[in-house]
Amino acid sequence: MFKSILRPRALNCVRTLATAAEEKAPRVKKFQIYRWNPDTPEVQPKMQTYEIDLNKCGPMVLDALLKIKNEQDATLTLRRSCREGICGSCAMNIGGRNTLACLCRIDQDTTKETKVYPLPHMFVVRDLVPDLTHFYKQYKSIQPYLQRDTHPADGRENLQSIEDRAKLDGLYECILCACCSTSCPSYWWNQQQYLGPAVLMQAYRWLIDSRDQATAERKAMLQNSMSLYRCHTIMNCARTCPKGLNPGKAIAEIKKQLAFD
Repeated sequence: MFKSILRPRALNCVRTLATAAEEKAPRVKKFQIYRWNPDTPEVQPKMQTYEIDLNKCGPMVLDALLKIKNEQDATLTLRRSCREGICGSCAMNIGGRNTLACLCRIDQDTTKETKVYPLPHMFVVRDLVPDLTHFYKQYKSIQPYLQRDTHPADGRENLQSIEDRAKLDGLYECILCACCSTSCPSYWWNQQQYLGPAVLMQAYRWLIDSRDQATAERKAMLQNSMSLYRCHTIMNCARTCPKGLNPGKAIAEIKKQLAFD
């Protein structure tokens, strides 16, 4: 009985909402997107303009990019996966700032264009996709895993106090999106030797892990003029981190440890 009464009303509500959406005046927003195709190297990189009706688009920049790719230009190339700020795949430069497209809200001011570039000072694979091969090699170089000479006698897990575990907060949350490293002028200038904010923060994460027994070896790897000490505390890394972390502070803590060894 209730089913037969409520169903027509529900359908009427849906129709009313759909009609209201159609009657809204279009809010057209322009997006200028960096384009480059390695298959046509003779063609210079360019900025291509696309228009999106914000009434028919989700709230995030990634929504707009996917709408462009799905409905206007299937050749547009970008990385994306989780859409929840966890995987770091959609890191790019939006409106002059390195961030994640899935967490970056579209500026609702339709009089302003939104410019989208790949992460700066990196080789570009295509369009908005940077080549992160070197970045991940640097991450691998710090040996980001637990190293021990001894193991628990009971053969179970390596226990850690609540206080020691708390020291890792603000470090383990890094998703290696490279937003911080590619915003760092020191990394732009010395990328081949300077490890950069993201990798150094992970190096610190393992240095202070009470379960790890390779502290001396880890410090020795950083005790040179380039791997660590190219950081000049510019702090672009902390300003741009989409997870709200502070790589600059972690780097300062490493310097402090090495100085007082």
